[in-house]
Amino acid sequence: MISSVLEQCPIGAAVECHLAAYNAAFYELGLSWHWDDETFHALQRMECERDRIKKYMETHQSHLLKAYDADFLIDAIQTTKARCYETMTNGGAKKASTVNWAEFQRAEVGV
Repeated sequence: MISSVLEQCPIGAAVECHLAAYNAAFYELGLSWHWDDETFHALQRMECERDRIKKYMETHQSHLLKAYDADFLIDAIQTTKARCYETMTNGGAKKASTVNWAEFQRAEVGV
């Protein structure tokens, strides 16, 4: 499966696909988060995907950890992100990685 994903989403675009999949997952889950390139690359210093998400929540969305279990949120994000990534890379749908998710978030709150 990994080789087919890489064939659909070349290495250069793979990073963009993963970033877009995270932002699509945040949007779908109703989280008003947006990871830009800088945030995404800074989080990549950690090897574990769960640790990256948890670190971001602790640093930028700590209020959510008062209402939700961190593992519950991480599981929801990872599951949704994986589905979004699969959709974006399946059948040549790589154009989804060019969606401006920050613009969607601003439109939602009327900014």
